[in-house]
Amino acid sequence: MDMTAAGMPLVIEYAAARGLDACAWADANQADIDEALLRHGAILFRGFPLQTPAEFEAFASRMVSRLYGDYGDLPKKEGGQEIYQSTPYPEREMILYHNESSHLERWPGRQLFFCELPSTHGGATPIVDCQAVYRALPADMARDFARKHLLYVRNFIRGLDVRWQDFYGTSDRAQVETRLRGAGAQWEWLDGDALRTRMVCPAVIVHPRTGLPTFFNQVQLHHISSLDAELRESLLSMVAEDRLPRNVYYGDGSPISDATMAVVGATYERLAVRFTWQRGDVLLLDNMRVAHARDPYEGPRKIAVAMGDMVARGDARQLHA
Repeated sequence: MDMTAAGMPLVIEYAAARGLDACAWADANQADIDEALLRHGAILFRGFPLQTPAEFEAFASRMVSRLYGDYGDLPKKEGGQEIYQSTPYPEREMILYHNESSHLERWPGRQLFFCELPSTHGGATPIVDCQAVYRALPADMARDFARKHLLYVRNFIRGLDVRWQDFYGTSDRAQVETRLRGAGAQWEWLDGDALRTRMVCPAVIVHPRTGLPTFFNQVQLHHISSLDAELRESLLSMVAEDRLPRNVYYGDGSPISDATMAVVGATYERLAVRFTWQRGDVLLLDNMRVAHARDPYEGPRKIAVAMGDMVARGDARQLHA
């Protein structure tokens, strides 16, 4: 086994894993894995005898206290029970940097990815230490994000985004309102059986184990500037900005400029780490410290996702700069 001494991700590799019981190894080394994740934020397990989604799920269950299997916006992975397929998204477009579910009322403390089949071209999963991102942002910008928080706005409008009935798994408006109320969200029913939700969430948190400020959000993934220029123009020709499927503002409702988002994007890219997936790789992330993305790719690609150690927004310490 080769364990690198520094950097992100830490790579734990077995050169010859024949006969290794990966789950038993994980059980026996849990304290070391926890310590390594605290130090590095991400661990890449390579060369372990994991070939199927079921084997990955069993291994992932050793990395979290309980796998979370109730994420309604992702399709479940065939061959598993509490794991998911990767986010459906056009292959030739990048999925931008984000901390999983940081725009919701709870999120996974840990997230795992399993490479069942790497793509032939592209398809890396860039990762970035969000404590470093916070330090690298201009001081006034970092303070604005910490002080103002973020307001995520989503419009479930037929023909532009998924229907609210499909997203929430019910046609009962009262059930949807109960869920939104419990999540601390605001909502309004629009004409044409559409729904708008508004959720204020942190942009910066204090990491519960390192005690350091962390740029923790999905601002890049949701901001209007993330749209392809042609698509953005097309959407705005059909609907007003407040009816776009997704957008994000400062928590007080004021706009986040494209110039600010350009700095955020450049900071992510400057600090990001990429590696080439190999079949059987498992990547373990501290989701409250490390953001991930996905590069464009060509050819078949199969990545399974697991998550657990859920954290409620009310239990997270937000930084008020």
